[in-house]
Order: sequence, then C-alpha cells, then structure tokens
Amino acid sequence: MSTIMDGLWDDFAKANETPDGYLLATTISPEAPASDPARLYNWPKWTNAYSLQTDLRYKLQYNPALSLSKAESGAWLDVFTAYYAFTGKLLAAEEAQNAGNHREADWNSVYESWKEVLSAVYRGYSGNIFEAWTIPCLYAVGKYLRIFAIKADDKAAATQRDSGLAFGGLQEEDAFSATSKNEKLEDAARQINRIFALCLGDRNPLEDSRKWALYYTANLLFKTYFRLNSIPLSKNILRSLRAGAADTPPLSAFPKAHQVTFNYYSGVLAFLEEDYATAESYLLSAYQLCNKDAKRNLEMILMYLIPTKLLTSHKLPTKELLQQSPKLDRLFTPFCTAIKRADLRAFNAALEAGEDEFVKRRVYLTLERGRDILLRNLWRKVFLAGGFETPKEGEAATAPPVRKTRIPVREIAAALRLAGASEIDDGEGGVDADEVECMVANTIYKNHMKGYIARDRGMVVLSKAGAFPGTGV
Repeated sequence: MSTIMDGLWDDFAKANETPDGYLLATTISPEAPASDPARLYNWPKWTNAYSLQTDLRYKLQYNPALSLSKAESGAWLDVFTAYYAFTGKLLAAEEAQNAGNHREADWNSVYESWKEVLSAVYRGYSGNIFEAWTIPCLYAVGKYLRIFAIKADDKAAATQRDSGLAFGGLQEEDAFSATSKNEKLEDAARQINRIFALCLGDRNPLEDSRKWALYYTANLLFKTYFRLNSIPLSKNILRSLRAGAADTPPLSAFPKAHQVTFNYYSGVLAFLEEDYATAESYLLSAYQLCNKDAKRNLEMILMYLIPTKLLTSHKLPTKELLQQSPKLDRLFTPFCTAIKRADLRAFNAALEAGEDEFVKRRVYLTLERGRDILLRNLWRKVFLAGGFETPKEGEAATAPPVRKTRIPVREIAAALRLAGASEIDDGEGGVDADEVECMVANTIYKNHMKGYIARDRGMVVLSKAGAFPGTGV
C-alpha cells in the first residue's frame, strides 16, 4: 500500500530538502507529473476517508526524510486533506466527461473543493508558516482556481441552455442573467485578490517575502478581470502596486514571464484609456522581453502594438513581421496596403473584413483613425503629382527645382473620388466642396500636413518646407 504514493512523498521530501518550490507545487497539482502519470488515480488506493488523517500524519511527522516543524506538519495536513477530497471530485468529473456524459460532470463541486485547497494553502501563508521559497504553491492554487471557475460557469451556462431557460434570438439582459453568467469566476477573482492582498501586505525582509508572488498574482487578476469585462478593477491593481512600490522589488527582478504578462496588460489598459504613449512603452517592453518562440503571446502583443505605433509614430508593420502570424497577416496586411496606397475603398473593406476581431479586441476605433494617415498619403500623392514650378527668368539653370505648393481643391476632390470617398458626393452628381475642405482642414489641424486653405481662390496652399511632417516630402 505504501509504495503506490512513494513518488509524491519522495518529491515532497526532495522539494523541502533542496528547497524547490516548483517541485513542491507539483505535489498538490491537479495535473499529474509526466514521471508519475497515475498519481491522482492512486490516492483512493493509498488511503481512504477513515484513515486519511492517520496516514497523512504518519507521512508528515514521522517521515525520516522530512524535518518539518509541528506548525508546518499541521498546515500541510490541512492542505493534503483538502487535496484528497478534491482529487475524488476531479476524477469523477473527468470520468463523466470522457465517457460523453457532460451533464454528469460536476465542475461546480470540483471548483468548490479546489477552493478548499486554496484556503488551506492561504492559511499556511497568512499564519507565516510556509516560507517564501514555497510560493509556487500560491501560483498553482490561483491558476487552477481560475480554470475550474471557467469550467464550472461554462457547465452552468450549458445546463441552462439545455433546460430551455436560456432563450435564443433576443437575449434577455437583466440583473439576474448578468450576475449569474460568471458566478464562479467572480468568486475566483475575490479569492485570488485575497492572495494578492496577502502578498502586497507582507512586511518580511525581501529574501523571505511573499512579495515575489505579487506580479504572478496580479497577472492572474488581470486575466480574470478582463474575462469578466471588469476593466476598472484592473486599474485598482495598478494603483495598489504603485502605492506599495517603495517596499516592492523592481519589476525587472521578477521572472521574464511575469514581466511580459504584466507589461502586456498594463499596455492594453493604457491603450483603452487612449494613453497611447504609455501603451507603446509597455507593449514594446512586452514584445522585446517575450520569448520569440511564444507565437501566440507575440500575436496578442502585436494586436495592440500595431495600432498604437500607427497613432504614435505613423509607422506600419513590415510585411515580414505580419507574415510570422497567419492571423495578423489576414487582418492587417490589407489594412496596411490600403493606407500605403491611399485607397479608401480597400481601407473600408479591410476594416469590414476584420470587424468582428477588431471590435472584440477593442482596437476598431483606433484603427479607424488610420484613415487620417491614409488621407495624408492621398494629399501627398496629389502634391507630388503636381510637379514643379516653372523656373523664372533669370534663375540659374543649376538652381534646385521647387515643387508647386498650390493645389486646387477640385484636384483633391478628384483624387478623393478615385480613392473611393463617397461622402464628398453632393447627391446631384457633383462634389460637396465644403466636405472636401473639411477633410483637408482636419488633416492640417492634426499636423499631418502644413498649410492653409485659400477659400476665395479654391486653393490649398502648402508650406514650402516640410509640407508633410515625418514623411521626407
């Protein structure tokens, strides 16, 4: 009987001896390690509910390979007692799901039993029993609580649909549907926030501090709040971190994975607040630190970095960069090509083709502002097509040519029509000159073009020096 779970107890003893927090976390993980794939299935064979406390106490207090204090033994006794109950719930749910009996898979019970594991681990830290090197256990309980909460909510939603309580077509939007949709995930957010507050309030010296779990827990909260569409709560995390910055190690001292995720979410929050300079700083840091083999993560970062760079520096991604991701290539290549060619029809078609994804990621309105850059490029084409001034009599033949700086509004209107700007039509087959002038004035106001409109002559007069800032024209 004792040999069945030797792998777990050997890992537990080795983790305490080393010490190795990540190895320790595998002993309470819902996923069995590759070296011991049957670990969860062996729990019921190793002991039962009647003798569980006795067997656990023997392993924790009388194991010659362990030297735990009485407080530590008691804390781990609580953790493994909760973990034993959890494994039974998890195995039952997975067995039902694997057999195709999705209705019988009780993910709600799995979530509640894992929450008991989290509470037992939490007590070990709040009582200053578990040392700082064990904080990967905090990572594990927080990570899987979120996963099981999502599974429980998905199961509840599916049950509601199957029972006919969820209506198709017109969706009911009342207080009850809004609060019950993500009931477990909302509860998980509260539990993870307890861990975050525990880490943030730790006053131990940094080498023994729980603050080293701070950014991992903050990232878990970001993921949870974003899924719940609770953006204001995400901002509370940043405020809390700023308030405790004096007693917290710098972000650069944490693992790169923690840095990348934190910079990504901080950048997205700044992006949503239209603070594009701050967003660019965070997102660029996330991109530079991200493992180049983590294609999915790079794709998520670029989804926001591309429109951010478009607004901050009017730069478009290279073809080589977009081709690294089929999704980004499909969404952004037509969009970027349209801007470069000053093709309004293609621009509108690209926005329409990617509308669902752009709206989902909340980048649609920002990309729509790329229309300003497209119009700047269109005016520049008209300017370049206008050619050069005729040399005056007496000018030296070697004098550099001077481009024409006066562009008739009718030429700009013609270019707009060719590019597909239907909004300038006056409805009678002519051109709405006021609409054309408004578009030009808007470009000048945003400093994409230098000049002024001479309405009495129907001309746009451009600056002789740097008419289109930042373009070399």
